[in-house]
Amino acid sequence: MPIVSISLNDEILKELDKLQGSMGFTGRSEIIRAGIRTFVQEEKQKTDLKGKQNAVLIVVHADEFDDQVARIKHDYEHLIRTHLHNKIDGDRCMEMFFLDGDSKKIQSITKGFLTDRKMDTVKLVAL
Repeated sequence: MPIVSISLNDEILKELDKLQGSMGFTGRSEIIRAGIRTFVQEEKQKTDLKGKQNAVLIVVHADEFDDQVARIKHDYEHLIRTHLHNKIDGDRCMEMFFLDGDSKKIQSITKGFLTDRKMDTVKLVAL
């Protein structure tokens, strides 16, 4: 089996160790493999979308990056039926976008948020 090296900060390592204990993983590598499998499965679901779709896109970010969200949101206004913005944890925000439109455009807005390193969490749920 090939070996891949990654660098993780202390905060992520603490979270991995918590998961190891609470979920019964035998080690960090097992947790990372499970995370990668989940990510690959979710990405496959997103790329398999075809035609007109309805979806919910959830984005969590630091409050200071509202302008980044606004820029991406502006480019996809034609897809967004409803947008909810909520403050969480004092200086963080959660955005919920209810999307209706072409699956390629839904994939594109999702990719825009996923590839922006300033976003903490990006989750697409196709309906």
